[in-house]
Amino acid sequence: MITARTLRAAALCAVAAHAAPVVSTFGPLRNRVLPRLAGRGRPGHVALTFDDGPDPSSTPHFLRLLAEREVHATFFLLGDQAHRSPGLVREMAEAGHEIAVHGWLHRPLLLRGPLGTYDDLARARDTVAAITGRQPTLFRPPYGVMSTAAHLAARRLGLTPVLWTCWGEDWTSWATPASVHRTVTRDLDGGGTILLHDSDCTSAPGAWRSALGALPHILDTCTERGFAVGRLSDHGWPSRDAVPIAPDGSAAAPRL
Repeated sequence: MITARTLRAAALCAVAAHAAPVVSTFGPLRNRVLPRLAGRGRPGHVALTFDDGPDPSSTPHFLRLLAEREVHATFFLLGDQAHRSPGLVREMAEAGHEIAVHGWLHRPLLLRGPLGTYDDLARARDTVAAITGRQPTLFRPPYGVMSTAAHLAARRLGLTPVLWTCWGEDWTSWATPASVHRTVTRDLDGGGTILLHDSDCTSAPGAWRSALGALPHILDTCTERGFAVGRLSDHGWPSRDAVPIAPDGSAAAPRL
């Protein structure tokens, strides 16, 4: 006979299994134990990544600066934001930047079940693919919080989760270009992945300006330390390009 205690224990086990990957949110542990999830790549290279875009009021400023510096980056887009600004997404892709998925809405996946998680990622992936003509291969969860359902959904959708090794804490109202530069470069090393935000849709109003102001100094520091800067696809990862979309809307066969 199944008792209430047994049911409670089973429910607790299910919750624990769902939430177990949340330990990867702790940066020092992730960087040491889960280097691939942290975005660890070639020792002489640094991957530059941005979350939460695209935003017509802020993203073009980052695109212009990156073009001036001849640097390409990886942008983890929210599907809802991409749907609102498809022309901007195409501009980003045509400029040579790597387009990746940040989910449809910026909501914690830890609070979603398997079906909700899959639907969220699939909707975002398919929206980006329809706009750019290339199916994205990289995924970063909102808040950097993974769940078992997120890992399973990403695998089914052909998405590789990737977080970061250093960030700028540029989403706060008190962030400044100096504080963002200091915070990023404190933990910056060869093979690392930088997280910044090109939109304040989930941050303090105007917070993106602190990241934009810090970006030239971050790039200068990378140069001074002898690090090349680029996309995650330039970082020594197996998947170099997003998968082309065939005319019927399916993923085309990969190039060998």
